[in-house]
Amino acid sequence: MNQKITYNFPNGITLEIKREDLLHPFISGNKFRKMKYNLLQAKTENQGVLLTFGGAYSNHIAAVAYAGKEQGFKTIGIIRGDELRDKIAENPTLKFAQECGMEFEFVTREAYRFKTEPDFITKLEEKFGSFYLVPEGGTNEYAIKGCEEILTDEDAQFDYVCLAVGTGGTISGIINSALPHQKVLGFPALKGDFLKDEIRKFARSENWDLITDYHFGGYGKVNEELIQFINQFYKQTEVPLDPVYTGKMVFGVIDLIQKNFFPANAKILLIHTGGLQGISGMNTLLKKKNSTLIQFQ
Repeated sequence: MNQKITYNFPNGITLEIKREDLLHPFISGNKFRKMKYNLLQAKTENQGVLLTFGGAYSNHIAAVAYAGKEQGFKTIGIIRGDELRDKIAENPTLKFAQECGMEFEFVTREAYRFKTEPDFITKLEEKFGSFYLVPEGGTNEYAIKGCEEILTDEDAQFDYVCLAVGTGGTISGIINSALPHQKVLGFPALKGDFLKDEIRKFARSENWDLITDYHFGGYGKVNEELIQFINQFYKQTEVPLDPVYTGKMVFGVIDLIQKNFFPANAKILLIHTGGLQGISGMNTLLKKKNSTLIQFQ
């Protein structure tokens, strides 16, 4: 569903947001898209266990845990940060995943860096037996296939398609399905340009670019300006935004509109990639700092 944003934008620019966050109550947005064909492949391979990786507030961990519960898979989460072992009850994401039946393996941040190495995977197989491995963030060929289904025929009217970027999987799918006249703009939640190489592994055209000025200090980092923007946007549009991904992207697009980055009469589509489960965890951190909380019902 596309929802029009009724701001008064200059130069005849119009803005709509694709509400992928409404796809599923617990596996929302791009996580739903990424899991679709991975779950089918796991069943094809007769695997009964899903194993994946993530951090303390990972949308991906929460999505895999619920998908496993819903589809009858056992789930295992390899969690970055062994200090979290005794803090599950304090962490909304990990608590939710555990309630969905996910088993955790906590590893040090140093060890976590080797999660894609064959030796690391072999040790996991020795400990847990056979499993279907879903990469951190869910990005693989099956995820790209699912994300290619985000754009529909009704989206042909748009000149620009904008979305937040984490591991690069969602934007790769969008790039592959975008029409020749459309430009895809990704807003990374992480610092650095390394994502371009990851995206090129899957993307089949060059109709895209990354806007790297709106990460607000890096992954999971926020400030008062961003929180106030998210709250004002919700008040004005009734569209909730997560502070790690989509909130930063929407802030960036509106800021660029005001700076005349887009041509007159541009039709812009924003992709809401979900991630709203992370608001609870972020508010827990903000409360400890006596900062403004994100308003969300």
